[in-house]
Amino acid sequence: MQKVRTPLFPTYAQAAAFMKASTGLPPKAVRDMITAIHDQTGTPQNPVDWSDPDTWIAERLEGAHAELALKIWQTDKQVMNPRHSYGSWMFINNYGLMEIDGEGCWQPSERGQQFLGEDEATLKWLDDEEGLLALLELLSGLEMAKRSDILPEWMAFLHQVSKFASESSCKTTLHQRLSNLVARGLVERQGNRYQISSGGLGWLKDSLPKKADDPRKAIINGVNRYNLQQKQLLKDHLAAMDPYQFEALIGELLRAMGYEDVEVTKASGDKGVDVVGSVQVGITTITEVVQVKRQQGSITRPVVDQLRGALPYHKAIRGTLITLGKFASSCEQAALFPGAAPITLIDGDRLIDLLVENQVGVRKSRPVELLELDTSAFEISEALVEAE
Repeated sequence: MQKVRTPLFPTYAQAAAFMKASTGLPPKAVRDMITAIHDQTGTPQNPVDWSDPDTWIAERLEGAHAELALKIWQTDKQVMNPRHSYGSWMFINNYGLMEIDGEGCWQPSERGQQFLGEDEATLKWLDDEEGLLALLELLSGLEMAKRSDILPEWMAFLHQVSKFASESSCKTTLHQRLSNLVARGLVERQGNRYQISSGGLGWLKDSLPKKADDPRKAIINGVNRYNLQQKQLLKDHLAAMDPYQFEALIGELLRAMGYEDVEVTKASGDKGVDVVGSVQVGITTITEVVQVKRQQGSITRPVVDQLRGALPYHKAIRGTLITLGKFASSCEQAALFPGAAPITLIDGDRLIDLLVENQVGVRKSRPVELLELDTSAFEISEALVEAE
C-alpha cells in the first residue's frame, strides 16, 4: 500500500486553519484562490516576496480570492501563510477530511471533524500514512542528528512505500515532516540538528504496530534510558574535572570539529580567553576565541561583554562561550547585538551533544541490528513462478 502521498506536506495546525477558513465555500472557489496565487509566482531573476501576508494579499489578490486568503491568514493566530495553501489542499483531499454538502460547499467530513478535534487515533493513522511514525522510529535510535544523517534511511523507506525516488524530492519530504513533528513538540530542534523529544517517544511507543511479540518498544526505551544515563555521567565527570583539564578537553573538541592551530592558553594574560583556534569559513580562515565556564549556574551578560572585549587582543573576529550551566536571557540578546562581533553560546546540554556527536569523552558502541521480514522477496518469487 502506498504511503507518504502528500508532496507539499503541511503542519497539522496549518491544515486545520485551512479547513476552518474554507468551510462553507465551494471547493472550486478555494482552488481558484490557490491558482490565483500560483499564477503570480516569480522567477529567480524577478523574485516575489511572500513573507508578509498582510501586505501581499492586498497587493496581489482581489475580491473573493483576497477575502479567503485573508481569512486563512487570520485563522488560529496566523499559523498559515496562504501562499502555502496548496499543500493543505492536497493533504485534505488525499485523506477525505472535507466533503461537499447539499449546497455544493465544503464541510469537514467525519474524519475531518476527528482531525480538527485532535482525535489521537486519527492523528496516529495520518502519521502512519505520511511516514511520520517511521521518521520518529528512525530518530529514536539517533542522538542529535542533521537531516543529512537521517536522509539515507529515510530514502530507503520512501523507496519501499512511496513514489518519491529522486534525492531532491526525498530531501523535501523529510524537511516538511520534520517541521510537522517539531511544530507538535514530538521532535526538538537545535540549529540544524533534530532529536526525538520525550513526548515523541511516548507517542511512538503507543503507535508501533501491535504484535504478539514486538520487543521494539523495550529496545527503544532501553537504548534511550541508557544513553541518558551515559550523558548524565559525562556531565557529572565534566563538573568534577580540574579546570585546566576541562579547558584541554574543549581544545580536543575543537580539533575534532575541524579547528586548526588550537591552543589552550595559560592561566594568566589571556584576557579571559581559555582556548584559541582557527577555522575555515568559506574561503577564509578566521581566528576564534573560546571562554570556558565550568560552573553550573547561570551566566550573565558581563561575561559575554568581557569575551567580546578580548577579541582584538587575539586578532579574532568572533568568540564562543561554553558553560556547563545555562545562560540568562540577557546573554542571548548581547551575543548577537547588531554591529558587534558575534558570540556563540553553548550551554551544558548543547556541550554534551557536541561531545557525543564528535565522540570526545564518549564513544558510540556498535549499533544493534534488527531483522525485518521483507515480503517483497516472496512476491517476486511468486511472480516468477506464475510467469513460468
